[in-house]
Amino acid sequence: MTLSIGSTAPDFTAETTQGTITFHDWMGDNWAILFSHPKAFTPVCTTELGYMAGLGEEFAKRDTKILGLSVDSSQDNRDWLPDIEAVSGNKVDYPVVGDSDLKVAKLYNMLSAEETGSAEQRTAADNATVRAVYIVGPDKKIRAMLLYPMSSGRNFEEVVRLLDSVQLTESKGVATPVNWQSGDDVIIPPSVSEEEAKARFPQGFTTLRPYLRTVKID
Repeated sequence: MTLSIGSTAPDFTAETTQGTITFHDWMGDNWAILFSHPKAFTPVCTTELGYMAGLGEEFAKRDTKILGLSVDSSQDNRDWLPDIEAVSGNKVDYPVVGDSDLKVAKLYNMLSAEETGSAEQRTAADNATVRAVYIVGPDKKIRAMLLYPMSSGRNFEEVVRLLDSVQLTESKGVATPVNWQSGDDVIIPPSVSEEEAKARFPQGFTTLRPYLRTVKID
């Protein structure tokens, strides 16, 4: 199954560093960030998992749960956690899926369904494409997908920004422009008529082009 924005995020049951979870049940009515890694004890991923742990309060404010994944056993991942804390200064208090049988990586199109073997037989390079971020809404639909090469550390401040944008556009029926940050003006979609825009935004808005109208919202 090919995944895209709007697809239902595949459900799965897996062992994690905090015990067995079933993804959809674990999410409940929250948003979720699922972000993946090709192997435990890899350098770039060590910095990422630690930084993500430091953003825990920011995601909690946004009713968003964090779930990591590494193509290794859950015990390997547990053994990795002290290194992550030592490097970053942040304790990883979110679960990390041990995807030793490649099941979740294949479900999420990060590895081909034809890939064979298990974590013990594979190197990080074999799993180089297991470097994705999925933002999943409370309805279990994928809202955003980001893919990164193994050599490039992810910018999780951008993930927070993207989450803010997605949540705002859903709650307010607007869009966000280039380089938008929380508090900046937003865009009134062209599908909203002039009359409807005046009713919805009585504070007024700026028309830059007939199809490009910006407005400040709380």
